[in-house]
Amino acid sequence: MAEPIFLRDFAIIFGAAIGITLLFHHLRIAPIVGYLIAGVLLGPSMLGIVGDIELIEMMAEVGVILLLFLIGVEFSLAEIIRINRAVFVGGFLQVFLTTALVLLVALSFGASFEQGIFIGFLVALSSTAIVLKVLSDRGEIDSPQGRLSAAILIFQDLSVMVMVLLVPILGGGSDLSIAGVALNVFWALAIVVLMIAVSRFVVPFILYRVVQTHNRELFLISIVLICFGTAWLTSLIGLSLALGAFLAGLIISESEYGQHAFSEILPLKDIFSILFFVSIGMLLDIDSVLRNPLVILLAVLAIFVIKFAAGILIPVILGYPLRVGVLVGASLYQIGEFSFVLSKEGINLGLFSGDEYQVFLASAIITMVFTPFMIQGSRSFSEYVERLPIPHMIKFGYLHEDLFDRAKLKDHVVVVGFGLNGRNVSRVLSSFDIPFVVLEINPETVQTEKKRGVPILYGDASKEAVLEHIDIMMARSVVIAISDASATRGIVELARRLNPSIYIIARTRYMNEVNPLYSLGANDVIPEEFETSIGIISRLLHRYFIPVDEVEKHIIEIRKDGYEMFRNIHQKDAVLPQLEQHLPDIEIETIRIGVASPLDGKTLAEVGLRKKYGVTVLAVQRGRQTISNPSGDTQLLAQDIIILIGTRDNINRINSLIRSYN
Repeated sequence: MAEPIFLRDFAIIFGAAIGITLLFHHLRIAPIVGYLIAGVLLGPSMLGIVGDIELIEMMAEVGVILLLFLIGVEFSLAEIIRINRAVFVGGFLQVFLTTALVLLVALSFGASFEQGIFIGFLVALSSTAIVLKVLSDRGEIDSPQGRLSAAILIFQDLSVMVMVLLVPILGGGSDLSIAGVALNVFWALAIVVLMIAVSRFVVPFILYRVVQTHNRELFLISIVLICFGTAWLTSLIGLSLALGAFLAGLIISESEYGQHAFSEILPLKDIFSILFFVSIGMLLDIDSVLRNPLVILLAVLAIFVIKFAAGILIPVILGYPLRVGVLVGASLYQIGEFSFVLSKEGINLGLFSGDEYQVFLASAIITMVFTPFMIQGSRSFSEYVERLPIPHMIKFGYLHEDLFDRAKLKDHVVVVGFGLNGRNVSRVLSSFDIPFVVLEINPETVQTEKKRGVPILYGDASKEAVLEHIDIMMARSVVIAISDASATRGIVELARRLNPSIYIIARTRYMNEVNPLYSLGANDVIPEEFETSIGIISRLLHRYFIPVDEVEKHIIEIRKDGYEMFRNIHQKDAVLPQLEQHLPDIEIETIRIGVASPLDGKTLAEVGLRKKYGVTVLAVQRGRQTISNPSGDTQLLAQDIIILIGTRDNINRINSLIRSYN
């Protein structure tokens, strides 16, 4: 009996995928990068373990169809209509500028106009799968750069449908006359109209009958039939299989069974991704790469410069600070998975030669492999760029001048970020007539909320000039309610330096980020991971009819035990809670005595803090011991933490004296 070669190849591919996923999980790198590398190693040009070229190409084709189908299912026409300007304006500008720049470069190297446009399409697309995976792992999906990157990626995915229609025209597969273009547009519109009609009437009727059987297998088969059937029908009229698969996904998403269909297919999504990316890696011909190393290097550099520049420019045009632009540019600089879809079309239509296709594959794989490292290093690079002599309007965003149009503030609360947490904090502060100002980096949010009367200003809170303009030195508290962990650390450090007596509350996602924030000067850090567990426990106990007072008691104990594990210098809250709120002219501060401090080894009577500086020592914390209401004979030692009370000016005087020796 002959050996079933294709089963062996599949076993090898998925076996390699398991090892790669485990390895890259520990390295905190998107496994898609590993799938590409594995494909190169397993393919016929390297180890040759999997050598059936026809099977490889078939897997790639099926993978493309299924991936685009899933993208279509995830989209919703209603949601697309409601998408804000970040998608349509930002996404369009990114695709247009990148395509135009690539066209100019291609023309300068002797390419035809059609080839230049085609290459521009390939370069304009970025990897939705890799970027969102990396941003999600870093907890930056809800950050300004995460939201803007996701918006641009959505537009790129939508533009694939238009590009697939235009590629045959560029390749001469369609008549280049006005009549030929009009015919293609007619077919495209006809398909869209047919898709809407089918999604509203035919598909719901069929799926309703299928669902009534309560047969999961029948439902799944029906979904797969719609996917491949639509792809096949669109190919009959000269359009691509990939476009048909995307339209099939949209048809499913518009039915009332869209979410159920997506949940049924979702477990297969990773399998499709593995097949697609591994097969792409296998198609790379190492011999061709070795013949053109300089060309590939230049191509990678050109892709990086063009896409990075366009990625920086778009956020700046939309009004975001330069820092966000650098982070977005680093996220979107790679070639996307749907570029492989277009490249296959280009080969079939003669827009690519064999060597040119291999140069593209190598360049695309290299940019994908380095994406996680680019995103990781973009933070440091953005800080370097901001130190360059750049106009303030670019550095801080063109709305930064709004910071000057406000009255002087005093004893106010600074709320950083106007997401869900920021909105809730602002609403409560407003209800109690507590003065506050919101700093938000999203220009659209600022403009919208200003019209509603929210005291909100545009600005990047990680910049010293921005905090100075909202009078951080006169503020009583600052609440940092953003999702960007790195920016949160920077804001805490900056706020503490500008106003040593300010009360800082920071929100963070994970508990392992708590200690660094405390060490930078935060008074309170609220880890969502910890609070989520408390919410779960509370609701669970209520379901079992545990008395409310007992539930509250347990919650208090959990919070006490949990937060005391993180805190090391913040006992002042237990000593005099709420005192600062009731005595607005009085401040409480905790200061650690350094080894070189003049206070080391002296008694409180010798130091004379009350007599000389007008501040009183409430307590001294020495390791795990707390000396409450210390006498004049109490000796101060290096590494002691003293808790002081006094006016703002007096606290700042002694604070400056002690910290200058630390």
